[in-house]
Amino acid sequence: MVNNLFKAALLLTSSLALGTEQEGSLNTNNENSTVNSNNVTTDESTTNTYQGAGAASKIPVGSAISPSMQSTGMETCLKAAGSSLQTVGFGWSSGKYVLDKDCNRRRDAALLDKFNMKVAAISMMCQSIDVWKSMFAAGTPCPVTIGGKLVAGRRSYLVMMQNPELHIPDYGPDTEDYYKVMLNIGAEQTDEESDNRSISDMFRSSKQRPAK
Repeated sequence: MVNNLFKAALLLTSSLALGTEQEGSLNTNNENSTVNSNNVTTDESTTNTYQGAGAASKIPVGSAISPSMQSTGMETCLKAAGSSLQTVGFGWSSGKYVLDKDCNRRRDAALLDKFNMKVAAISMMCQSIDVWKSMFAAGTPCPVTIGGKLVAGRRSYLVMMQNPELHIPDYGPDTEDYYKVMLNIGAEQTDEESDNRSISDMFRSSKQRPAK
């Protein structure tokens, strides 16, 4: 009798297992799916493929890259400049070297100084308006040439006073009043403060040591 009861219980459990169904989705990416105990899955999810502008992989990847240009070194005064532009279906890039005029001027002045041409080196640097102004304000104006003769030192101020439009690079309506005050243009001039030193003494880099 015990055996009969055990068989009946086993038969009832099998019937319940075969009749159980589960509604829902075991995959969170699927919607409205049905899964039963027989591992039969019905997926009713919908996949949409966008075919609008910019969706296709046929669009080329941006590939415009500025060229690599080297401009380093002790003996160069070139500056590198590069640019690039990439749009859909079109790319553009360019590169070039730009000459640094101030760097060239300094190197030329240094070379002239090595040849012991002090006045020429200073005249080269005086081509820069900033250098010209600094030397003017320091009381050691840049040398000028008048009548085929070189005038340097404080005598240059007298030449500038006589013809400022010619010998002052930035002389004009905006700076006229400034230079008139600085050079005392219009007042009576005397030679009491004239500089009688030679050109080499005016631009000597160091003082001479007294002879022993």
